[in-house]
Amino acid sequence: MQAELEDRFQEFVRARWSHLVRTAYLLTGDAHHAEDLTQTALAKAYRSWRRVSRSDNPDAYVRRMLVTCNRDRFRKRRVTEALTAAPPERAGRDEAVARVDERRALLAALAQLPKRQRAVVVLRYWEDLSEAEVAETLGCSPGTVKSQASKGLAKLRTYPGLTRVMDGPAYSGAHSGEGSRT
Repeated sequence: MQAELEDRFQEFVRARWSHLVRTAYLLTGDAHHAEDLTQTALAKAYRSWRRVSRSDNPDAYVRRMLVTCNRDRFRKRRVTEALTAAPPERAGRDEAVARVDERRALLAALAQLPKRQRAVVVLRYWEDLSEAEVAETLGCSPGTVKSQASKGLAKLRTYPGLTRVMDGPAYSGAHSGEGSRT
């Protein structure tokens, strides 16, 4: 039985790793913190995998752990962070290289948002979660999600580098490559 649970956990990690790291990167603005954050959340998920795997939505359960771990890292030690304006480039990925300017503008704009607004914008428009799902993930009311999303999007619209990218033909919404509920 334990071996079967472990196999299911490993399958989950293989299938969701890159998506979770990408979400963590948008929350933290740092590739190394994103990987650390994802590993921490998955370690917690592993310890309670029996309960996580029985939930209606293991993805949502682990995503909530990811957001909570991100919030906890600021509670445990007060460290000033300087978010990077440019994501690391990856060799051999033509699409990634072609969208470097878009990513830089988006990440720089996200880095300017307060943590709560950034989390709401990332979960609502990158993860494509409903307002209720974002509220549940962040442990706040749907009204808070609406107001934080509105304020966050208003700030993003005023960011000069992002405005230029959003007007360009290659930009497809709040994030590249995935559907959005905008």
